[in-house]
Amino acid sequence: MVLGFSIALIVFSLLLMLLVLMHKGKGGGLSDMFGGGMQSSVGGSSVAERNLDRITLVVGLLWFACIVVLGIIMKTNS
Repeated sequence: MVLGFSIALIVFSLLLMLLVLMHKGKGGGLSDMFGGGMQSSVGGSSVAERNLDRITLVVGLLWFACIVVLGIIMKTNS
């Protein structure tokens, strides 16, 4: 069971990194350094960006749940 949750944690971690990197820069910070600040946003966020936000939130919650479950399992096994 620990192995299964550990594998799921690795998969969710990689997926979360990919999803965060797919987000558009909001201005300021390192995103401006690579040209992200030169684009002007005309009408707020698009449907694709909102869906990406929702998917990132769900994957982040699953990642957090995996960490909590792994902690509980490891604590009860000791």
